[in-house]
Amino acid sequence: MKKVEVVAGIIFYEDQVLCVQRPKNKLLYISEKFEFPGGKIEQGETRKEALNRELKEELSISVKIKSFFLTVVHKYPDFELTMHSFLCHVDSKKLTLNEHIDQKWLHINELRPLDWAAADIPIVDKLVANE
Repeated sequence: MKKVEVVAGIIFYEDQVLCVQRPKNKLLYISEKFEFPGGKIEQGETRKEALNRELKEELSISVKIKSFFLTVVHKYPDFELTMHSFLCHVDSKKLTLNEHIDQKWLHINELRPLDWAAADIPIVDKLVANE
């Protein structure tokens, strides 16, 4: 099974968290699901470097990475995903959706009802439990 290692940002503006929606995809289990933004780690990059690069590419934003949050290993039907998530902060909600189709800034207690990608659910669960 193919293994993919990625990073994700749990991005806070004040007391709200950024949730972004993936576009349609031939893989129905991730098509139009919500996720924490991020992406693949490239050769020679640290996790934080990869996260900063991906957030600039996907959302045209710069974040302050505060701390590591959680690593999730999830087996999708076609690949195994290892996702390292980090707590981040931004000074503004201003961003550009370069790859995603929707965004929501939500309080932690509003996260659960979204249709999340399966690998992101443990992050949501830990955020809600720590609230």
